[in-house]
Amino acid sequence: MVTQGHETQVLAGRPFPLGAHPEAGGVRFAVASRVADRVELCLVDDDGSERRIELTERTFGVWHGLVPGVLPGQRYGYRVHGPYEPRTGLRCNPHKLLLDPYARRISGSLTDLDAALGYADDPEGEEMSTVDSLGSVPLGVVTSPGGPDTGVKPEVPFEETVVHELHVKGFTQQHPDVPEHLRGTYLGLAHPAVVEHLLRLGVTAVELLPVQAFSDEPSLVRAGRHNYWGYSPLGYFAPHAGYASEPGREVEEFRTMVAAMHAAGIEVIVDVVYNHTCEGGPDGPTLSFRGYEAPAYYLHDEDGHMADITGCGNTLEASSPTVIRLVTDSLRYWATELGVDGFRFDLASTMGRPNGGPFDRDSALLTAIATDPVLSRCKLIAEPWDATGEGYKVGDFGAQWAEWNGIYRDTVRDFWRGRSGGVDDLAYRLSGSSDLYDHTLRRPWQSINFVNAHDGFTLRDLVSYDHKHNEANGEENRDGTDDNRSWNHGVEGETDDPAIRELRARQARNLLATLLLSTGTPMFVAGDERWRTQGGNNNAYCLDDPTSWVDWTATDESEAFLAFARRVIHLRAKSPALRQAQFFDGRTTPTGRPDLIWIRPDGQEMTEPDWLDEGRQTLGMWIDGSHSQSRTREGVLISDHSWLLLLHAGADPVEVALPGPELGESFRPTLDTAAPDGEPAWEAPLPAGSLLTLGPRSLLLLKAPRSD
Repeated sequence: MVTQGHETQVLAGRPFPLGAHPEAGGVRFAVASRVADRVELCLVDDDGSERRIELTERTFGVWHGLVPGVLPGQRYGYRVHGPYEPRTGLRCNPHKLLLDPYARRISGSLTDLDAALGYADDPEGEEMSTVDSLGSVPLGVVTSPGGPDTGVKPEVPFEETVVHELHVKGFTQQHPDVPEHLRGTYLGLAHPAVVEHLLRLGVTAVELLPVQAFSDEPSLVRAGRHNYWGYSPLGYFAPHAGYASEPGREVEEFRTMVAAMHAAGIEVIVDVVYNHTCEGGPDGPTLSFRGYEAPAYYLHDEDGHMADITGCGNTLEASSPTVIRLVTDSLRYWATELGVDGFRFDLASTMGRPNGGPFDRDSALLTAIATDPVLSRCKLIAEPWDATGEGYKVGDFGAQWAEWNGIYRDTVRDFWRGRSGGVDDLAYRLSGSSDLYDHTLRRPWQSINFVNAHDGFTLRDLVSYDHKHNEANGEENRDGTDDNRSWNHGVEGETDDPAIRELRARQARNLLATLLLSTGTPMFVAGDERWRTQGGNNNAYCLDDPTSWVDWTATDESEAFLAFARRVIHLRAKSPALRQAQFFDGRTTPTGRPDLIWIRPDGQEMTEPDWLDEGRQTLGMWIDGSHSQSRTREGVLISDHSWLLLLHAGADPVEVALPGPELGESFRPTLDTAAPDGEPAWEAPLPAGSLLTLGPRSLLLLKAPRSD
């Protein structure tokens, strides 16, 4: 049933802030569309009936009005009357009930794709659909501000940060200590048993896969599948309702989860997708943005056709003031009202490509984020690529941006599988990637180092498979990358061969130890510490099942690898020289030695010809910790022991000479990846110049105690 709201006295209200905000005995509504002729606010009751109220006030292209008597909990949407001209990119269609882009809570989902299509037959044709989408699409819900306190933000210095990338549902869905009704929810992640695991592991930040409301892409809807990862945004303000233990309480439960993390000293970073939306290409549904003013949100070419540099059907237009306002308003809401500490920006290169053109680190959108007084204090992490070759911009973002370092990932994988072609590039990755970041006013901790992420093999699968096995995704194994740089060590997939299993575990320890002992900010995937496998699937984006969920079953292998991970993370935390906040530059330290020296297997310093040796598989890294450039939270410099890191990727043992007394009178073994728990076989210090044998494919860390 539809009723008109002529009898309702609508007050003018104000245009900003956008969205639905309770005030003065009612709710003030404001939504932007510069091209609309009329905008109707639609209040939808529990029985599905709809009351339409025309908003007559328009200021700065914003339609607004204060409606008395409306209360929090009211479901609502908009109908926009205006031009339907696909040739110019405009697709206003009042038959489609539109979600408020600023809705802070979202109810329902897309249940009828056909009803949500804005066109009759041809996406590019002039005939619009006259099918009403009411009852088939999600709606906004008026919310009251506030909720549970999110606590004091830990403000962990970036150089002390260890990031754990995890999926809210997948991390706790099978956790035996989490009550069943809380598994897979925000409150499940806040459960004491889960927080205790994170604390004992030693991570300082959780990076959550998308938690902004998302919807299945049209292709998945048609196939009867679902988007598990969440990289298909529907609304940029509302926490995803599917992760609430109690329907309608997602905002409160999200804030409770953040508070639990903050109480434990753990920061919350959220993965945000400001590069495309779930509406897809021109053949996709009209759920929100498309129906207000498509060219104000989406990238179009000169002929009015939607352009796509994300590979997802549409691309948000980075130069649009509407998009810049939407993104910054959304980020501030998550940082202030919801307590978030930082953001990882998916396909961030698109945000620096106004009009789809060349990348500009000083683009309006990137600059607006970095100079915002609230957002500039958050951790800002860019995924520095998009779906095009032009978009691969590792090292090219501005001074305030950290980046996922894909070059680090590829270099470390290649070294440990014996395909590196030398150690020159490895040296840069171990020491903070100064070749990428030192010229842009950045610090080594702005290199987010990782060897794998949600998108790709798990750590266990990285050492168990040569090829992807994505048949379960329903795309005939065509999806997912073929550039895995992995190695199965002789058998594809699981095996009972004890020699292969031991080698795989050692290689995984090598990869994780290299990651955690490198200068920069380490990030690893939740479940890797528990030896998780996805059966060789490197793109499990649509598998909401045990394939993607963390398995908490304790086995000898999982417990051993967990113990190793804890050991290395806590070693890093206690060793400021291994997580320095400044690049090494050959400066002389108080001991009279340089801050960093690269060592050959004979104990001597590397020379130019050594760096050109493409067959070299052994490298030593000596760090003088007497002037580590790390500081206390109060800003005081911290001295540390000196360290010798030895990496050997060869298939045969190699004899190594420790450096002479000028670099330390003795060296105490501290970490050895040849042992399942990392405990070296011997504890006694080794005199300078001693010979020792590095086992095949192994890493050894030695400490040179301070003379004081």
